[in-house]
Amino acid sequence: MTTAALPQRLHTYLADPSLRPLWSAVRRRLESNRLTVGGTVTVELDGDAATRLSGLIGDPRRPVRPGRAQIRLDVLDDALRRSAAAAGLISVLTALDGPLTDRAADREQRQAAQTHLWALLDARLGAAGLAEAGWLPAFLDGVRRTGLLTRAGDDAAEAIDHAGAALREVAADSVLDGGDPIPEPRWELAELAGEATGDAHGLDDDRVAAALVLRAAAAAAEEPAPSSAAERRTLWERLGVTTDQVSGTVLVWGLRPPGQGRWAAMMRERAALGLVTHLTVQELRAVAGQPLAAAGQPVHACENPQVLQAAARAGRVGPLVCFAGNPASAGLQLLARLLGDGARVAYHGDFDWPGIRITGRLLERGAVPWRMTAHDYADAVQRLPAGSRLELSGPPAPTPWEPDLAARMRRAGTAVHEESLLPTLLEDLL
Repeated sequence: MTTAALPQRLHTYLADPSLRPLWSAVRRRLESNRLTVGGTVTVELDGDAATRLSGLIGDPRRPVRPGRAQIRLDVLDDALRRSAAAAGLISVLTALDGPLTDRAADREQRQAAQTHLWALLDARLGAAGLAEAGWLPAFLDGVRRTGLLTRAGDDAAEAIDHAGAALREVAADSVLDGGDPIPEPRWELAELAGEATGDAHGLDDDRVAAALVLRAAAAAAEEPAPSSAAERRTLWERLGVTTDQVSGTVLVWGLRPPGQGRWAAMMRERAALGLVTHLTVQELRAVAGQPLAAAGQPVHACENPQVLQAAARAGRVGPLVCFAGNPASAGLQLLARLLGDGARVAYHGDFDWPGIRITGRLLERGAVPWRMTAHDYADAVQRLPAGSRLELSGPPAPTPWEPDLAARMRRAGTAVHEESLLPTLLEDLL
């Protein structure tokens, strides 16, 4: 019913500001009670409202008096039907202020829609082979707590479909199924998005599907959801996906590739000038046929940029590679290229559990340990000033290259970071 369905004089009579508290109370009652015309409302009425309501109900034996009054909805409904409105309470309220909402029905509809979405998400995760992943409860809890699907509104189901398709493509041999958290890149992000969503931008940062995929990757890595572009890029790389070929880099110092090509000559010139180089995936791919090192050449590699900076400041010849934490795609490609050329890559990392895990992964790829023995750790702990020692935190990691190292770290309970070992590490660099 529209406003025009009420006779104008009656509309003016009922819409009087004095009756506004009554209609508001009645609307709240109906909307919270499945639009059932029953029960009462309690409302404060002034003299004008009491007079108008008495005139509407038309019961001289029980005139409505000013003050606090209880109004029966069925009586009010009957009075309106007998009036010039010839319509019930719900129709009249709709004419006065617009349609009423059955809040209980709306709530049930929303709950049903949410139940459908969670069932759809479960199905898509199952199709990706992730139904029994140990990280799944943490992932689902995070999605619920943040209201990600609720905020997605009508786009939620499509986002789940797209995320499920992307997860299905990247699940194998990635952090999602317990694989290497720094796999070789297998996808470009735009390529994966096109395959999973039909849109090269379907997994851009502003898409709910991308948020779901990255939350899954974070949960699998036991990390919080990403909050920066760098964290998102790292998580994509742990899924074997490169976001682009130019933003992620690996630091090198003193790398002097053999050969007569222009790029090799440029790198040797940079080394001669004492310049640190940031190598990108794009650059490494552009020189895919160019050897980076001679067979048998020693190459040192580290975790912390401060080590490379100290080597540059001290004028060490190198070559020295710095992965700056967990290697990104550029770092993994460089390592694979150096090892493929027959170079001997010796790696040193932090003596803490995350650093030990990184070391283990790189050694599995073919690097060898550089001052990463139990003796090196014990000596490093002994050299630490008593007031600056840091406790080890997080779950321990194995050291298969020397089992006694992990045992000694557990006993000592002390973390030793690379920057505290600069003099010792620099001794090994020519």
